[in-house]
Amino acid sequence: MMAANIADLFEHAVDAFPDRVAVACGEREMTYTELEETANRLAHFLRNQGVGKGAHVGLYAGNSIEAVVAMIAVYKLRAVVVNVNYRYVENELQYLFHDAELTALIHDPEYAGRVANVDAPEVLVQLGVTDFSAEDPKRDFGERDGGDIYLLYTGGTTGYPKGVIWRHEDVWRVLGGGIDFMSGIPLDDEWAQSTRDMPPMTRFCLAPLIHGNAQWAALAALFAGDTVVVLPHFDPEQVWRTIERRQVNVVVLIGDAMARPLIEAYLAGGHDGSSLVAISSSAALFSPSVKRQYLEALPNVMVTDAIGSSETGFAGIGIVADVEGGAVDGPRVMPGPDTIVIDEHGRKAPPGVIGRLARGGHVPLGYYKDPDKTKALLTEVDGKRYAIPGDFARIEDDGTITLLGRGNTCVNTGGEKVFPEEVEGALKAHPGVFDALVIGAPDDRLGQRVVALVQTRAGVRVNLADLDSHVRQRIAGYKVPRDVWLVDRIARTISGKADYRWAHEYARSHSAD
Repeated sequence: MMAANIADLFEHAVDAFPDRVAVACGEREMTYTELEETANRLAHFLRNQGVGKGAHVGLYAGNSIEAVVAMIAVYKLRAVVVNVNYRYVENELQYLFHDAELTALIHDPEYAGRVANVDAPEVLVQLGVTDFSAEDPKRDFGERDGGDIYLLYTGGTTGYPKGVIWRHEDVWRVLGGGIDFMSGIPLDDEWAQSTRDMPPMTRFCLAPLIHGNAQWAALAALFAGDTVVVLPHFDPEQVWRTIERRQVNVVVLIGDAMARPLIEAYLAGGHDGSSLVAISSSAALFSPSVKRQYLEALPNVMVTDAIGSSETGFAGIGIVADVEGGAVDGPRVMPGPDTIVIDEHGRKAPPGVIGRLARGGHVPLGYYKDPDKTKALLTEVDGKRYAIPGDFARIEDDGTITLLGRGNTCVNTGGEKVFPEEVEGALKAHPGVFDALVIGAPDDRLGQRVVALVQTRAGVRVNLADLDSHVRQRIAGYKVPRDVWLVDRIARTISGKADYRWAHEYARSHSAD
């Protein structure tokens, strides 16, 4: 019987590749056997504290080998990992601990002070401090199945985070390698990843493991017997040193916030990227100007731009080839299995019509403790169930899909819809612009007007008239920002996504330049 359970998938790889390096961070590393035995010890410790099937266990930690151990240990118990943003302060922690109904919390020691100031669960484990070394290292957790629950809290860039609930088998199919992302062909069985006849790869996950992008890049690599490399914090210079030292083959990152400083550190010289075969971006804008830098600097490396979300998993992928000057609407990808666009009437949209991106087949169960949002997330088209996370998209004549942006960030100006990612791509194509964030501001005549916050390159002065002219050559006039704020730094979440709450607050409290 096929279980397709996260813990089972990991254990298949342990049995197949016991002596391979499973995870590395800095100078340290663990083989699959070492990771297995350490996770078993922690799982036994947690079980003795009352953590069992279905219990929610918060993981409040940065990237480390210990964080990977913790994830595996919780899944071995058929319990549920709850990702906790390590930037959260007390009031945000209080909300999440209550909303997620935690039975236990695993956290880095540096956050002990914050944990002590909120209503935390009774079972607390400090990574690297709590001693569970005397526990049994053997695997004795009984049978599991693909119906066990996986829970991922969204980033909460526009409000408090929401927990997206999946069955293990479904989320494995859409994020963990249960379907070949390039061909769309599902794997025959849960042993396919650990029995593949391919040399191992070393995969570098740059984003925090609390984010779905890095979490599933790491889990999928572990299912396949590959080596997962992580760093406690994103630092471009350290990333390149690690790529050379660990002979990294694949880098997984999140959009421009990571991709741009990384490629510019490489272009500054002194780094060896010869081991790389692929760089994969997803979950945030990967603008044409940055893509062009990668194609020119690393011509033998395959660069991909994938789309998806916590609510759909993988929805499509595009191989970055020639990128012409200027901006494009958004990522243009080959849709994944069961990915469609739904028009305003709830029907499958024809080519050229803007609608909402949707994915059928393996879909989530809904939002945790929120039936209203769940009802809005899930719909039926022609008798088939789809998840609709809120992204606008367009089917092109050749069958590809162009992702335009999130509906909750779309700017409605004078009846025209403007998707911020397109405008941001045009702004960031200017040689003096390092980062940009576009929002809608209230306007008495237009309803909303397009405005932008712009971070220039260090030591560079950007003439706003020149910037306006530059943007007008790339996008229609109604999309051009009417107000611009030059800021020292664009605020982003730890995963590199735009912090829209910060942007709106800044625009309200400062005069435009």
